[in-house]
Amino acid sequence: MKRRWSLALAGMSIAAFASVSALAQTLDTLPFNKKLALAKAGDEEAQVAVANAYESGKGAKLNKAEASKWYGRAADQGNAEAQFKLATLFHEGAPGLKKNPERAAKLYAAAAKQGHVEAQNWLGYCYQHGLGVEQNDKTAVEWYQKATDGKLAMAENNLGLMYLGGKGVDQDYKKAFDLFERSANQGYDWGINNLGGLYEKGWGTEQDMAKALFLYRQAAAKGNDAASKSEKRLAPLVIKSEANPAVEPAGAAPDKPATTTTPAGKSVTDGITPPPLSAANPLDAQPATPPPPEKKVKSDSSSE
Repeated sequence: MKRRWSLALAGMSIAAFASVSALAQTLDTLPFNKKLALAKAGDEEAQVAVANAYESGKGAKLNKAEASKWYGRAADQGNAEAQFKLATLFHEGAPGLKKNPERAAKLYAAAAKQGHVEAQNWLGYCYQHGLGVEQNDKTAVEWYQKATDGKLAMAENNLGLMYLGGKGVDQDYKKAFDLFERSANQGYDWGINNLGGLYEKGWGTEQDMAKALFLYRQAAAKGNDAASKSEKRLAPLVIKSEANPAVEPAGAAPDKPATTTTPAGKSVTDGITPPPLSAANPLDAQPATPPPPEKKVKSDSSSE
């Protein structure tokens, strides 16, 4: 009798497990009202699904304030994706939802500590720009590095810019080149654009105008406005060059060039105009233009 009861319990456990697995597999195919019922019952994955529907307007009426409520319920249960999504809403703000950089940073941190690579990148962004946290380039680099270790293309680009500018790390043009190349090889438009900028200027690599033009064209084809402007600016120069090599066919991966270095004591910005590099990568994909380098003026003690 006990054996039959044990077998019955085992059968119930297996059935329950199968039910949970089936629920996870079919959640995306459920109608919104079913997802909502599960969400109200406390299912965190369903809460995220309901929030996604409200945020995107797919399956439910667009309502980002309502989305934040459901992300919040899942976030309270420790769901990293919900923490990240809620952070982006507080980062951007929305009708009925005010921007809250402090809360966004805390939510990014909660998700980042669970290994969420996008949250790690945006936490780095918060530290780099002092959004909701005290500005700290070294901490920004640490979080960008974690997201880069997770092979996130945007983080590779951001970390490359930190190395290029010597922010939070020693300035290293070759390291910046390598990171932009990794980002570009994943198809990220700003990584492609910025790699083109290094080829154009010969920073961390040998100067190659044709390669730069090829990369600008790739990024422009992805809708990158800065790259489109650079393509129009650079194309006439490449065409007029007597030593113009053949531009690579679309889709070809750039070769890794020999390393070049900048003379000791010279800054990457000394005497030259910086290429159109993106250091911001905001959520609306409209990068801020980096400020021009400050001119150092020596004090004249004889005038005192």
